Amino acid sequence: MKPFIYDMSLEELQEWAVQQGESAFRGAQIFDWLYVKRVNSFDEMTNLSKTLRQKLDEQFSFVTLNEITKFESKDGTVKFLFGLHDDHAIETVIMKHNYGNSVCVTTQVGCKVGCTFCASTLGGLKRNLNPGEIVAQVVQAQKILDTRGERVSSIVIMGTGEPFENYDATMKFLRIMIHEKGLNIGQRHITVSTSGIVPNIYKFADEDTQINLAISIHAPNDALRSKLMPVNRRFPFDDVIEALRYYIAKTGRRVSFEYALIGGVNDQVEHAEELAEVLKDMLCHVNLIPVNHVPERKYVRTSRNDIFQFQRTLADKGINVTIRREQGHDIAAACGQLRAKHMQSGTR
Repeated sequence: MKPFIYDMSLEELQEWAVQQGESAFRGAQIFDWLYVKRVNSFDEMTNLSKTLRQKLDEQFSFVTLNEITKFESKDGTVKFLFGLHDDHAIETVIMKHNYGNSVCVTTQVGCKVGCTFCASTLGGLKRNLNPGEIVAQVVQAQKILDTRGERVSSIVIMGTGEPFENYDATMKFLRIMIHEKGLNIGQRHITVSTSGIVPNIYKFADEDTQINLAISIHAPNDALRSKLMPVNRRFPFDDVIEALRYYIAKTGRRVSFEYALIGGVNDQVEHAEELAEVLKDMLCHVNLIPVNHVPERKYVRTSRNDIFQFQRTLADKGINVTIRREQGHDIAAACGQLRAKHMQSGTR
């Protein structure tokens, strides 16, 4: 199979052009066609010679994202299920905010982290996505927004999969997204979320970026977190917190903790008090997420009163905390739900 053209950084395209006997400038033109003009084929790159376009076609392919289905929410959220070249399927979501459009991308087909309240892990991990397959999700979203005269203003890497288990591809995707000659997404408008892959938290801290880091924590202690998130058995709670302290000290940047509230499981006042004690001296923010009901899972949503009580408890202890605004609730927009339904139909 030919490599994807979206796998290539600007520097790699420039090097490739030189190898073809062209100037590095031709590589920059290709990059511009991909991310500024956003063409769908090499034939559309009309300021390149026909010979060079033929070489591109012979050596690379565009990522094929076949739209299997699309759901649009009354709040403006649009969720896509895309088919890949090997018949696997992934989800991508466009979310409309008062500050612009955000795209939530997927980094793996399936997931092996095993969070017991999440639809993404149903069926396990099938494979990692290539950098270009992650890039293509944002490019596809931008092409859709082009028809409205709008642009992608932010990216969240919170779709299916664990980005830090596909670390190199994720980092290459990020470098392509922030490049000033491409889509030029501001680093502080990008958030990558991890379940706590400790070695790569340290690695990410040393990357010298301004990209935001979010951690799926979902419990205030080791025992409960291991029940909810089997990955905690590989990377225990205390080790995750220690890695995050390193990240904060190294970067000076705030960490966001994602805490899914599950009815009667992790949503009581004592859980909030214990969490506040763990986080009391950290530069952080807690984002409370009322869990979406997943038919294949046994958990239920936390009551409205308990959600606000949890928030008040953290705030009273000096923790910066908000409740995530729910989007796409009417279209199964929780991560992995659309793909899970697709898998039940007998496809991948």
